[in-house]
Amino acid sequence: MSVQQYDEIGEAFEGFKSLPLMRYGEVPSFLGMVGDVSGKSVLDLACGTGFYSREFKRRGATDVFGVDISVEMIAAAREIEQRDPLGVDYEVGDVIELRPLDRRFDIALGVQCLNYAEDIAAMERMCRNIHQSLVPGGEFFVLAQKPDYQFDCASLDRYGFRCEPAGEEIETGPRVRVTALLDPQPITIVSSAPRREVYEKCLRAAGFSAVEWVPLQVSEAGIREYGEDFWADLRTSPPLEMLRCRA
Repeated sequence: MSVQQYDEIGEAFEGFKSLPLMRYGEVPSFLGMVGDVSGKSVLDLACGTGFYSREFKRRGATDVFGVDISVEMIAAAREIEQRDPLGVDYEVGDVIELRPLDRRFDIALGVQCLNYAEDIAAMERMCRNIHQSLVPGGEFFVLAQKPDYQFDCASLDRYGFRCEPAGEEIETGPRVRVTALLDPQPITIVSSAPRREVYEKCLRAAGFSAVEWVPLQVSEAGIREYGEDFWADLRTSPPLEMLRCRA
C-alpha cells in the first residue's frame, strides 16, 4: 500500500477527526484506553498530522515524538506545531525500518499502523522495533480496522465513513477500502484488516505480553449530541477495535 495515498491528503487528514465515528467513537475510546500520561514519554507511530501527539502533550506527557512514513503528513504536523507550539518533535520514518532512537519511551501508540504491514514478517518486524523503543514494562496501544468486521452489515454512512472490501486478500488478512465522507471531497484510503491471531502472534513474537482487546465505545457527548438510537448500528458492528499490551 503506497505511502502516496497519504502524501496526497496532507492536512486534510485532520478533517477525519470531526466525523461522528472519530469524534465520538475512536478519539474518546483511544484516549480513555491510554489513560493518564502525565509525566510520561510517548512515541506516536504512524502519527499522521500529529493529532494524538498533540493531544497527549496537552494531557501532560513530558516528551512526545511522532514518526510517519509520509513526508507530507510530517510536513503538515510540523506546520501545525509551528502555528501552535507544544514541544512535539516529528520525523519521517518507516516503522518497519525504524532507526534506533536515542531514548526509550514509556508509551507507544499505533493508530492505523500495524494494519499497513504487507505480510506477517513485516508486522513482526514492526512489533520488534516498537518493543525495542519502549522501556521494560512500557505499554503499546493499538487502534485499527476490526479483524472480523462483517462488510454486509448496516451502512456506516451516517457516522461519516464507508467501509468496503477491496477484493483482495493478503497474508495478514483482507484489504479494506475506507472512505471518509468529507465535504466537499470524500477521501478514500486502502489498508488491510489483519486477523486477530496475526496481531497476537506478531506482538508475542516481539516480546509483548498481556495482549488485551478493547472494544470501541460511544462517548456520553455523542449520546447527548445524537441520541442512543443513532448509534445502534455502530454498536452492533463497530469497524474499529483497539488492543493494549506490555513490553
